[in-house]
Amino acid sequence: MVTAPTIEARPLLQPSDNQLRFLPEGPYPCGDGRISWVAIQHAADVENGSLNFLDLANAENDSLPLQGRPGFAFPTNRQGVFAIGLERRLQLFDTHRRSYEPLCDEEIDGNTTGTIINDGVAFAEGLVFGAKDLEFAEKKAGLYLWRRRDRQLIQLRDDQICSNGKVIQRLGDHWRLIDIDSPTQLVVSYELHVDAGTLSDPRVVVDLTSEEFFPDGMVASPDGESVIIAMYNPNDAPHGEARQYSLRTGAVEAVWITPQSPQVTCPQLVELDGRVVLVLTTAVEHMTADRRERHAEAGSMFVAETPFTSTPDTPRVELDS
Repeated sequence: MVTAPTIEARPLLQPSDNQLRFLPEGPYPCGDGRISWVAIQHAADVENGSLNFLDLANAENDSLPLQGRPGFAFPTNRQGVFAIGLERRLQLFDTHRRSYEPLCDEEIDGNTTGTIINDGVAFAEGLVFGAKDLEFAEKKAGLYLWRRRDRQLIQLRDDQICSNGKVIQRLGDHWRLIDIDSPTQLVVSYELHVDAGTLSDPRVVVDLTSEEFFPDGMVASPDGESVIIAMYNPNDAPHGEARQYSLRTGAVEAVWITPQSPQVTCPQLVELDGRVVLVLTTAVEHMTADRRERHAEAGSMFVAETPFTSTPDTPRVELDS
């Protein structure tokens, strides 16, 4: 039996503002040696979050408050403008003017209440993103395609609980969507047909139902043969984990650990000082004061070495000028 290598991550940033440690997610390269990331909300009883920019070289972070809870934020081809899933709408946020513009007039999940936009992925033909039930109880959250060519919002599913990590890969005349609905503890693969706005039936590629943690954010390996998944562990544990799984066999190929921070939320592969490193966000969400004391690095961002020599595609959202 081959044992997967284990790599220990080191803290990159522990925000001095506790609001930014509550629920960080979505690290994404945005140029000039920086990554963007979102603080989905600043506390359990606060219904707004922020868009953040971290300089990887000096670990300095700038935070821009947002008018709501962001599920994701991706840079666009407009300088300083980000496509954001904010509450139940897609918005363009101009970081210079601090102004908003609708990317889509339609609100998500119009057939239900109690959901907001969560994780998403950008690709050449637009965005795929999902929502979450704020009570984490009902299968009522949507999975959506925003089709760039005609700015149409298309509902792909209406029965998820907490839609999280997503990867999209080109396969011939269609796309493969790899998707996580966290409470199911399954990673599934679909054929995504953008023209028709439809998905095939799901196929399980990684089964985590025997584990004590839940799959959260996800990123593809540079060769597209594997995925790296952030593991959100709601239990006491000496460290958190991100794991690399083969899409062909489902086997674990590598493990990265985050000491004193068990709730890992999102991974991202980025270039730093000529190397490809793994950035991991972690959260203090749901932690009691006692648990926070035991897990002193909860809410920190971590960085770890990898064997990779390139990064996966991280496209900007293309908008009309």
